[in-house]
Amino acid sequence: MSDICEKCGLPKQLCVCETIAREEQIVHIKEEKRKFGKMITVISGIRDKNIDLREIAKKLKNRLACGGTAKDGQIELQGNHSRTAREELKKMGFQVE
Repeated sequence: MSDICEKCGLPKQLCVCETIAREEQIVHIKEEKRKFGKMITVISGIRDKNIDLREIAKKLKNRLACGGTAKDGQIELQGNHSRTAREELKKMGFQVE
């Protein structure tokens, strides 16, 4: 019986909890200027525990060819990647504001 999700009642292989959680999230993207004039892209608004923030950060860093981190409920990417990050997050199923 451990192969059934407690939330949606479907088998673990067919579980849609993470997909539903992604569709309900409204993600905010902003650019900040840091020390020595370096630009970073900050992605915030992903607050659900079903979503692995580090995994999303890893995918974004690979696709955008940049460095970054996931901490304090935010993803920080080195450089100005607001447009491309917006497109990638939409492909992943998030609503981007």
